[in-house]
Amino acid sequence: MSILEKLFGSKSSAAAEEAGDTETVRRIVGRLESLEPEQARFIAAFAYILGRVAHADRHISEQETLAMEEIVLQLGHLPEDQAILVVQIAKSQNQLFGGTENFLVTREFRDLASREQRQELLDCLFAVSVADDSISTVEENQIRQISSELGFTHGEYVAKRGKYSDKREVMRSFRKSREK
Repeated sequence: MSILEKLFGSKSSAAAEEAGDTETVRRIVGRLESLEPEQARFIAAFAYILGRVAHADRHISEQETLAMEEIVLQLGHLPEDQAILVVQIAKSQNQLFGGTENFLVTREFRDLASREQRQELLDCLFAVSVADDSISTVEENQIRQISSELGFTHGEYVAKRGKYSDKREVMRSFRKSREK
């Protein structure tokens, strides 16, 4: 019996989705059976959302993968092998189901997390995007979308983004054009 079946009982996929679980989160949680159910769901959703930003440009670099693993390792308080596994599953799920699961997983995370944890996630999203020393426009747009889904105002997003201005591709292009 899986951890979700233990927690919620056996139910149909539609019933599970009504309870807030997405197929993506269920798959990742299945690999985290040694954790408390709520912690496993939290980490699964957290890793998946990191993957949204890493996959925004349709490519997840080695630097982004390593950054995601380190973040999940540290913030999830997981052993290294579990952190790596969670990130690999989250990356795969993002590549396979990203368009259909993105909002659902982020909404689930928003419901599980405190405001402080959502703010921490926002910082982590920028950390993943700067892993290759640049925040692309498409990554920045994805972070903005996630920020909104997490319940942050545009002003809160802009304040957080301000710490990373020197890494923003759009600002680098602007500075180069002004130098000419």
